[in-house]
Amino acid sequence: MDDALFERVGGEAFFVDLVDRFYVGVAGDPLLRPLYPDDLAESSRHLALFLVQYWGGPSTYSDERGHPRLRMRHAPFVIGVPERDAWLRHMLGALLELEGEGRITPADASAMREYLHMAANSLVNTV
Repeated sequence: MDDALFERVGGEAFFVDLVDRFYVGVAGDPLLRPLYPDDLAESSRHLALFLVQYWGGPSTYSDERGHPRLRMRHAPFVIGVPERDAWLRHMLGALLELEGEGRITPADASAMREYLHMAANSLVNTV
């Protein structure tokens, strides 16, 4: 775990900040906002915990919620290419801000971008 991206970016605070910035975009997005509950706090916490765990941090997400089962958890929502693209626009924008602030190296940001593209593509469930 010493070499985990989680440690290199400074731990949980990085992911909380990333997710907070992402949800600022979601909150104002007419396509994505209806897919989320009125209160974004729980969704924000779950996403941050998931990313923390995925990138080498504590397993709090799985301890609290079980296996991520991302496709199953997102199945009730219509996720097409427009939703995927909007989600990626906000998430990649948040990541770019943090990279611009020097909070993540270009190499680590590239690895995260690759993962985010893969994850977003895997959740598309309608054409």
